[in-house]
Amino acid sequence: MSNKISDVVLVVDDSPESLGMLNVALNQAGYTALVALSGAQALSIADKVHPDVILMDGVMPELDGFETCRLLKQKLPNVPVIFMTGLTDIEDVVRGFDAGGVDYVTKPIAPDEVIARIKTHVQTSKLALSAQQALDDAGRYVFCIDNAGNLNWATPHVYELIESIANVNDKPWMLMMPELKKWLPNAQSAPLILTCFTQAVEVAYQREQDGKHLLRISQSQPKKTAADLKAALGITKREAEVLFWVSSAKSNWEISQILEMSPRTVTKHLEQIYKKLEVDNRTAAAAISIRILEGD
Repeated sequence: MSNKISDVVLVVDDSPESLGMLNVALNQAGYTALVALSGAQALSIADKVHPDVILMDGVMPELDGFETCRLLKQKLPNVPVIFMTGLTDIEDVVRGFDAGGVDYVTKPIAPDEVIARIKTHVQTSKLALSAQQALDDAGRYVFCIDNAGNLNWATPHVYELIESIANVNDKPWMLMMPELKKWLPNAQSAPLILTCFTQAVEVAYQREQDGKHLLRISQSQPKKTAADLKAALGITKREAEVLFWVSSAKSNWEISQILEMSPRTVTKHLEQIYKKLEVDNRTAAAAISIRILEGD
């Protein structure tokens, strides 16, 4: 079996014996193994290295594997986590999946079985990442969540957008989760306006598959004003205000009432606007204005 050196497996287990056995098996299979004896150590490693898959012991002192998984998913939402546990209670298996795990193996560990599971999940993860990159290349702002509102994956554009409006909050996805979960049952009837950030964000429902929900996100842009026309066209403040209302199909008389000036003064401003924009009429001037006001 030949794997690239980039196929990195992070093994999190408080048992040195298990770590040693898994380290040997992974190295022999061609993987690069990183080991962590605690949840805190795993989180520290995740800040420096991006593993392709994580093997997680379910029961550890202090920070257990389930909470460690939740925290790791905030840092590495696209990395599959396989739980290793000696527990046979179905509730503990469910806890692993609820925490963000994609699979589990029971102790004592059978190296061949673990390697097979790792190979499958690394391949699946890479295919998913390729699909996400394709979406990102097309400029798509999409992300995927489960029924509880937990993030499954998102395109880089979405991460950049959320981070840019999250201000100093270092857990923006945690802020979004309650609103997303509440909205999901009626998501197909109307978009969600997230109000937990410095700017409003609109989320629209795309589709559901295998209990996962694909959503599209867009930042609500502030409407442009006469000040934008002034900056873009090099006209005066008053000329920009007149042109702004011209682009809204207001008559000279209506503009005079709005701006508290005489209709004759509006006409004078328009004459200067035509000259500066090098156009001959009201329609041409309005077309230039609309392109600026409705453009990106």
